[in-house]
Amino acid sequence: MNVLKPHLQTTVLTLLAAGKSQREIERVTGVDRKTIRRLAQRQAEVNSPTPATGIGAQIPPPRPPANRPSSCEPYREWIEAQLRLRRNYTAIYQDLVDQFGFTGAYNSVKRFAGRLVQREPEQFDRLEFAPGEEAQVDYGEGALTRVPGSDRYRRPRLFVMTLRYSRRSFRRVVWNSSQQTWAQLHEQAWRYLGGATRYVVLDNLKEGVIKPDLYEPELNALYRAVLAHYGVVADPARVRDPNRKGSVESAIQHTQSTALKGRRFESIEQQNDFLEHWETRWAAQRIHGSACRQVQAMFEEERAHLLPLPLTGFAYFTEYERTVDDATCVRIDHSSYAARPAPIGSRVLVRLFEHHLELRDRATLALLRTHPRAQRRGSVLLPPEERPYNPSRETRSILAQAQQIGPATLALCQQWFEHDGRVGHRRLRGVVGLARRYPRRIVEQACERALRDGVRHYPSIQALAEQLLQQALAALEAPVQGELDLTQHHHLIRDGDAYADLFALGAQASADL
Repeated sequence: MNVLKPHLQTTVLTLLAAGKSQREIERVTGVDRKTIRRLAQRQAEVNSPTPATGIGAQIPPPRPPANRPSSCEPYREWIEAQLRLRRNYTAIYQDLVDQFGFTGAYNSVKRFAGRLVQREPEQFDRLEFAPGEEAQVDYGEGALTRVPGSDRYRRPRLFVMTLRYSRRSFRRVVWNSSQQTWAQLHEQAWRYLGGATRYVVLDNLKEGVIKPDLYEPELNALYRAVLAHYGVVADPARVRDPNRKGSVESAIQHTQSTALKGRRFESIEQQNDFLEHWETRWAAQRIHGSACRQVQAMFEEERAHLLPLPLTGFAYFTEYERTVDDATCVRIDHSSYAARPAPIGSRVLVRLFEHHLELRDRATLALLRTHPRAQRRGSVLLPPEERPYNPSRETRSILAQAQQIGPATLALCQQWFEHDGRVGHRRLRGVVGLARRYPRRIVEQACERALRDGVRHYPSIQALAEQLLQQALAALEAPVQGELDLTQHHHLIRDGDAYADLFALGAQASADL
């Protein structure tokens, strides 16, 4: 308990005895008016020998009248006109000084004008919901938690789902959020609560809503699929309208100020365990202010009205858009998958699951094709009867480049096209592309060996070209061995004595000079 210091008590009592108002004493001493009032009452009781209502009671000195006229009263009409123009108090005070020679203080104008302003209290429509009808979700900030593998602490994201009828909540903290994390937290909440609500109200965050719109907001595909799996309808709140989901906003604030305030955790699992304990032990046992009932008791009533959960959880996927190539395939993770009946050149949606993938129409989301995931890079999941073998413009362009390299390269590319069809275009482009890194003669020799040995893989052709190039470089750098075969007898070659006389004459001529 805070006790006013003795010297301040003496100062306050002295000013009270001098007839100063409590507001003026507060401005001079900095002591709150409630404290000043208690000191005045205590001093009156000490100085009174009989009860204050009895005979002989000592009446404290009279206070100045509280309703004395303000120094702004002569300017009431002018101030009211300025307030109707929505001018602020500072502008009104400055004009009073400049135009009317006002000598009062700014605070006098502020108090006087504040009493004239008609303030209507902000009103909200309180919405009532049936049990199991609506849940509200949002993100907040959790308590400081140690980052794994370091001594640094930071705040994770706090996910809260609150049932609108009973105010029972599910709370979890995660380090990072994504579309899949957001959807998985919904699943965990429904499993924890034992069922799902008909509607879920969320904010317009990117994990749930791609394009906010008042009439037709666009949800991301993964979140929309998860809601459909559990039979839940999303109801995104309007932009900058947090009051639509006031229950979860209050739950987040209550969690941060009561459960997590001033706490630190060594791991995110420790914080989640604490939140679950706190929800069961304290938050669910509280008496809700507006309902005047225990949260857990209302939740027991609501539990029977929640939607039953499906037997299996949702299978999560990653969604891509791909173009159908002229081989009627789409390429995912370096493998090709048949896309018929989608036409060549069209865009399709690819949903990539853990063990399989789905091809869907981009406009209607109708299922076109299902394939198991390829186990090896470079695989082609296309039945032989669906492979197009008629040459396209790309086929003719590749074969023309192969012909420029050499006849063996052209023969190899034609053989591969007859076997694979247009699906083999990628390998054919790889073969003719070797001419950009190796001499054409090397590529031609590699293709000759591939034809002779029946090689059908591009990496093998590339390895052959690299091997031939290294052999050619080694042959150029090898030293010349052995002696040259010199001719010893010829009609142009003279005797050795003739060359000796010539050298002697040359030496004598040099000496004479």
